[in-house]
Amino acid sequence: MKQVYLDYSATTPVKKEVLEEMIPFFSENFGNPSSAYTIGYKSRGAVDLARQRVASLVGAKEKEIFFTSSGTEANNWAIFGVCDAMKDKGNHIITTKIEHPAVLNHCEFLEKRGYKVTYLDVQKDGIVDPKALEDAITKDVILISIMLINNEIGTIQPLKELCQIAKKHNILFHTDAVQALGNIPLDVKELGIDLMSISAHKIYGPKGVGALYIKDGVKISNFMHGGSQEHAKRAGTENLTGIVGFGKAAEIAKEHLMEHIDRLTELRDYFIDRVMLKIPNVALNGHRSLRHPGNANLRFDYIEGESMLLFLDVKGISVSTGSACASEETTPSHVLTALQIPIEQIHSSVRFTLGDFTTMEDLDYTIEELAVIVEKLRQISPISK
Repeated sequence: MKQVYLDYSATTPVKKEVLEEMIPFFSENFGNPSSAYTIGYKSRGAVDLARQRVASLVGAKEKEIFFTSSGTEANNWAIFGVCDAMKDKGNHIITTKIEHPAVLNHCEFLEKRGYKVTYLDVQKDGIVDPKALEDAITKDVILISIMLINNEIGTIQPLKELCQIAKKHNILFHTDAVQALGNIPLDVKELGIDLMSISAHKIYGPKGVGALYIKDGVKISNFMHGGSQEHAKRAGTENLTGIVGFGKAAEIAKEHLMEHIDRLTELRDYFIDRVMLKIPNVALNGHRSLRHPGNANLRFDYIEGESMLLFLDVKGISVSTGSACASEETTPSHVLTALQIPIEQIHSSVRFTLGDFTTMEDLDYTIEELAVIVEKLRQISPISK
């Protein structure tokens, strides 16, 4: 049976070149980067090279990149670190209703400890209205955290404009750019952000490693205390192999960025257009063009997305009904709810995300099987009668 993977926003396979660069650091060049002898120096050099590669991909200085265990850790560090360091200035955070759970759940945690959090509404296409951000600002705001690309619907935010509002009020700005990294041009200086979370496993690198960009001069508390690793801000022996893999994946992503974007955008638009042409009563969630080049979040009226997922899986097609980090939840997607989509249509939504190994043949196969599955499910659905 044909196998088609269309859940690249959940995770990506490790590319061959990335794995090959990682392998020697498991058993040959295994030294602790903090050790003062030859194999330790080799490991330190590998970490430094990876930091340089990641920094180059996002337009940062090497010393502004701090390796973490994940994008989630980077989000938590950014929010907690700023709140702790700026607690004498205020206790108000602004974010949006469509953020990743790594941001929303941490904000809820802080609310229980006396912080005030404003959760901005978004427009029906998932985009934040800059005026809404401006109106939400108070004298006590110490941090604004708005993701660059939404992990469910793929909508791209007008981040530069939002950052300018923050700067006008002298407020630090953090963005979760996990879905943006390697999928759109990304320059921290041009955007004007102060902190940014990224992750390796979304760009064909290994799981278990991410990074937080901290603009030089930004006041933030340490994430962990102990040794002097990560410029003495995040203690603990470095995930050497993961960091090496992240660096190589970043180098590849930068080299092929525009080719990657153009190819995925063509495949995405082909898929969306063909599905809508072949299957009636289908709509796209999120902005039509201002979106992740590989994201097609579609809703199929009168049927359950979970049922479609299971039927597609039987045919060897892997998709999701939302965020991989919330896949076991039974409550409706908080992202689609924020778009004011009716609950029955939320439950009929499926996220297809394409990547570097997706082919036109994969999409044609998926479209054919999808049409059959949708028709079959609608025939037995009481809603469609």
